Amino acid sequence: MTMIKSRGGKGTVWPSERRTYTDLITGVTVTQLTNHCSHSHHIYFTNNGFYGDGKLLFGSDRENVTNLYSMDLHNGTMTQLTDLERGRESRIQGTFLHPDGHEAYFYYDNAIRAINLETMEERILYTIPQGYKFGSLSCTADGQWLCFGLNTDLTQSIAIDTKNGYLGFEEYFRAKPHCMIMAVSPENGKVKKLHEDQLWIGHVNTSPTQAHLLTFCHEGPWEQIDHRIWVLDIETGRHWKVKDKKANEYVGHEYWMSDGLHIGYHGFTNSLEDHTGKIIGSVLFDNSQVQQYEFPFQNMHVHSNDLSLVIGDGQQTSAYHGQQYQDTLQVWRNDGTGFQGPRILCKHRGSFHTQNLHVHPRLSPDGKQVLFTSDMSGYGNLYMVDMPEFESLPEMPVK
Repeated sequence: MTMIKSRGGKGTVWPSERRTYTDLITGVTVTQLTNHCSHSHHIYFTNNGFYGDGKLLFGSDRENVTNLYSMDLHNGTMTQLTDLERGRESRIQGTFLHPDGHEAYFYYDNAIRAINLETMEERILYTIPQGYKFGSLSCTADGQWLCFGLNTDLTQSIAIDTKNGYLGFEEYFRAKPHCMIMAVSPENGKVKKLHEDQLWIGHVNTSPTQAHLLTFCHEGPWEQIDHRIWVLDIETGRHWKVKDKKANEYVGHEYWMSDGLHIGYHGFTNSLEDHTGKIIGSVLFDNSQVQQYEFPFQNMHVHSNDLSLVIGDGQQTSAYHGQQYQDTLQVWRNDGTGFQGPRILCKHRGSFHTQNLHVHPRLSPDGKQVLFTSDMSGYGNLYMVDMPEFESLPEMPVK
């Protein structure tokens, strides 16, 4: 039996912090998974953190430094997996699981590291070359390659802090930095270049089923970039645009659905001033089978496992809807004839103040639960909601 310790460090098992409450709008039961005097957050919404027999990867700042943890969703106990040093740059939120769940990959102290999730043994796979900054990483469906971005380091000439807001975001975009998509083998450390361009490349996301496919984006303000979503064939090097750009239509925050063939996204239409028309949709990786739905409610991110159910982290609504419908998780259903909704799942009350505090709703692999982050209590914490029947949820009133 593992002893529960009172102090942190690699291997420390923290007791459950779970509590439940009833959402005042919908009556659903919300489970708060963490409750500590520090920020905690799940990993980025495009990256699956569920693995093994009911385990979940997440990051937490307890003990005054961000580390990677694993939570046992059966009993709520949490195991600290890393013992990192404060002051060294890390990207715990961008952690990515190997397809078989035996290890995970993350960026720390200028290097990409692998950690065995059973033994907690770590090893360095790749060191970022001088003059470049790390972008994001993901693992191919066959586990053979870690694909990641490298972006020219312009911090000496541009004040940049995209983790805590968007300081320098437009300036870096306009600088057109040299950027590359690279791959490293977790087995033997072999490295190869997959793609490069003289503009900002971001969000390198591998397909969960097609080992030769990944998406990347031309990063920057959505209304200013040439085209957002691209697909790259790792084997041939061929790359192509996905989701044809229409006039006054801007999309992003793309993610792979569980079939590894469809790509979900959201965005907005109409004038740049009011952004009144909002979009959720999906497209097949070959740029066919576009399905799209317009609605009047603001979301920062959406996620789905397939086309049947989409969850979004609604930020705000019009004055007509009132504050009770502001900052809510919203749900759409597609029965094959089109999207219905949104309906309200619960309040999230997230501030979106930093990247780690973005709500980033994520459906569990079986679609039965929704995981999200919120700082409604003052600290960022993880929350989970069991997905009820769609018809049981209240509709968002439409003027």
